[in-house]
Amino acid sequence: MSTDPITISPSTTKVGWIGTGVMGRSMCAHILKAGYTLTVFNRTLSKAQPLLDQGAHLAHSPSDVAAQSDVVFTIVGFPSDVKSVTDSVLSLLRPQSILVDMTTSDPSLAAAISAEASAKSCFSVDAPVSGGDRGARNATLSIFAGGDHQIVSSLSPLLSLLGTTYYMGGPGKGQFAKLGNQITIASTMVGLVEGMVYAHKAKLDLTVFLDAISKGAAGSKSLELYGERMLKRDFEAGFYVDHFVKDLGICLRECEKMGISLPGLGLAHQLYLSLKAYGEGGLGTQALMLALERLNNVTLGSSSSSG
Repeated sequence: MSTDPITISPSTTKVGWIGTGVMGRSMCAHILKAGYTLTVFNRTLSKAQPLLDQGAHLAHSPSDVAAQSDVVFTIVGFPSDVKSVTDSVLSLLRPQSILVDMTTSDPSLAAAISAEASAKSCFSVDAPVSGGDRGARNATLSIFAGGDHQIVSSLSPLLSLLGTTYYMGGPGKGQFAKLGNQITIASTMVGLVEGMVYAHKAKLDLTVFLDAISKGAAGSKSLELYGERMLKRDFEAGFYVDHFVKDLGICLRECEKMGISLPGLGLAHQLYLSLKAYGEGGLGTQALMLALERLNNVTLGSSSSSG
């Protein structure tokens, strides 16, 4: 098998995209604006319609996307979805083509997909992202890439349209990096909401409080992205609770394999699981506020921001 990557440009490269939800839709729009021919598939057609209106082509299955594309991106929900979709894609992907999975998934699955792609004279890159819906809209995502370094480099014309790429190592290393990212976010979100509960009980104005701490060592991307949303009790998903529970579950399984104990991760996982138990899995991760409100019998945000 030749290891020379294809040369990627709008005039020579046909791009496929599977999964046009909250994140994928915005990411696809950047690729379309750059002049690439784009074929999309989504299980719910209405979520792909805005892209069709912008000039994307509709495929009727993942394998249909693969048959028409040189580079196929996937960003779906769960590892089982990744396995199903990538099996379909690799069945029809042409030699020297590239599969880029941007779903947060199991590192071992990413390595297996890479081996399967190689056996079919194709390439696979695991490239999960961080930055949420705002990062997708503004093309400021952090992209954690695992796979062959030369192949990742060859994808630069496309990945640079979406954000900044960090090469993390061989197959699966992008997934490991993203899981570490999720662990960091989980404990940060718990700390942020606990600080809000404390400030509320101390009868501080939460708007002033969050603005004040954002300028110091307690400032974080989580505060920047979600502080104002929580004060407005805006729990619309930029990233779903259901998907975060999935991610943290993968993290815990990897920790077990590594023989390490991360109590902050375990606590965050339990709090997010409680949201699912209340039927709130379709809300955004900032809905963690609801779990801490229930534990402390308080109401934060717009109705009582001054305590």
